[in-house]
Amino acid sequence: MALAFTKWQGCGNDFVLVDGRASGLPRDAAGLSRRVCDRHYGIGADGLIFVLPSDKADFCMRIFNADGSEAEMCGNGIRCFARLVYEERMTEQESFTVETGAGILTPRIVKENGKIIGVEVNMGEPVLEAEKIPVTGFGNDRVVSEEIEVLGKRYRATCVSMGNPHCVVFVGDVDDVAMETVGPAFERHDWFPRRTNTEFVVVRDREHLRMRVWERGAAVTLACGTGACASLVAAVLNGRAERKAEVELDGGRLTIEWAEDNHIYMTGPAEKVFSGVYEGESNC
Repeated sequence: MALAFTKWQGCGNDFVLVDGRASGLPRDAAGLSRRVCDRHYGIGADGLIFVLPSDKADFCMRIFNADGSEAEMCGNGIRCFARLVYEERMTEQESFTVETGAGILTPRIVKENGKIIGVEVNMGEPVLEAEKIPVTGFGNDRVVSEEIEVLGKRYRATCVSMGNPHCVVFVGDVDDVAMETVGPAFERHDWFPRRTNTEFVVVRDREHLRMRVWERGAAVTLACGTGACASLVAAVLNGRAERKAEVELDGGRLTIEWAEDNHIYMTGPAEKVFSGVYEGESNC
């Protein structure tokens, strides 16, 4: 079955996007995602995103990771989603609502002298109660700089949900972290019943953070928008940063603000890579 698609990237976090407004979600979206995202036999991406109709918002976004698991939300993904629907004239509005697994979010196309320079997304309020993230063993308390043992080494973890779970660890040098070994051990640690994304963060100064990420279901990626949001929240909770800061990722930079309305605002790029038709076996 031929599948028309467009590939996009935000800070190097790359996605295959499919307009499913007429056809709906494929029956085997998880299996399709594994095949499409395979970097040797498929198109290659960190995730597969569907543009779908919604009875609650202007659009619905469903995202499947490279391993076939469905994610509640993706910060870089929703920026790519927003620019796609705007540039493909699915909407004429520069600000619109998107139904996600993390609730209804509002992206806004950012222009300068009439040219699109990025996308800002109101990411909603961070969730800090342990059982809602979820993190086991802490009840409804916050998990801020709590000791966690992973592979025999002790770390200090701060946990946040941006609609999906994050564990933020402050380190001296992100390049010293053995991501391929430590990342999956954090992801499947007993603390996290739904697994977790893990961010390793260096505070350069109170307005600049450096972050690397192990993404649940996608391994090491060049960027994670929700992870950048969680990292800023964790830095503020630990008294390490101001409420607005630049987060440097392997694939680029995002501006994150924890505003006075308690909402997180993420601003960053979204760029089209190419369009095509996938003709591999889809089992749709």
